[in-house]
Amino acid sequence: MTARPTDARRAAVLGSPIAHSLSPVLHRAAYGALGLSEWSYDRFEVDEEALPGFLAELGPEWAGLSLTMPLKRAVIPLVDEITDTAASVEAVNTVVFKEDGRRVGDNTDIPGMVAALRERGIEEVESAAVLGAGATASSALAALARVCTGEVVAYVRSQARAAEMRQWGERLDIEVRTEDWADAEQALRAPLVIATTPAGATDALAASVPERPATLFDVLYDPWPTDLAARWSAYGGAVVSGLDLLVHQAVLQVEQMTGRSPAPLDAMRTAGEHALAAR
Repeated sequence: MTARPTDARRAAVLGSPIAHSLSPVLHRAAYGALGLSEWSYDRFEVDEEALPGFLAELGPEWAGLSLTMPLKRAVIPLVDEITDTAASVEAVNTVVFKEDGRRVGDNTDIPGMVAALRERGIEEVESAAVLGAGATASSALAALARVCTGEVVAYVRSQARAAEMRQWGERLDIEVRTEDWADAEQALRAPLVIATTPAGATDALAASVPERPATLFDVLYDPWPTDLAARWSAYGGAVVSGLDLLVHQAVLQVEQMTGRSPAPLDAMRTAGEHALAAR
């Protein structure tokens, strides 16, 4: 049977660089499991300068977009509205095109982090530590605002970053104390540690993992495991990976873009694992 034009829907991930994004693998796996044979999901190299023109050329067949760096803030003035979740961290990683033509920006990284933690039985912690203070750290604080009942200690490399993290804490209504990165090994004793740093940044901390570590959420997924995650697992601690985050935030994107729920979490994770193993 020939599909009607309205059956063929498009979605994609945009960013720069974008070649190594796993989003196409995850979303296409979801479409396959949901029987959405007419849906397609691609990747496009788009920077901040090119973003307005790219959006202007999209037709009615488009259902949504995933956004990675450096577009998460650049897209905000280009959509019709953003959700409270996206506004809380001034970052949009998802744009959904509504039937009435509105383009709505959302942030699925934050609920994705919460869902990844809950999958491992982490519903609530009394305190937490955050390693790093980049863009992902603000999303981590927003997620912790939903699961942490006490203080969050952020370990950072500069006074400017420390001030930013305290400001995010005030905005998100969560108590944030900052400490120097030189003392980051102290973070490893927290009930929950969220590492938001680039590859290699936490390698030196692996030797300081305590004998009975609690839970580590390392947002990296390639290469995996990180030295810190490997040592953490070896000592019996619970580890949540960047792939867990990527899959859970993609699940929410698929549900919003397709209107189908629940999205096939297991199929998406398996596809991601296979893609990473092939690398």
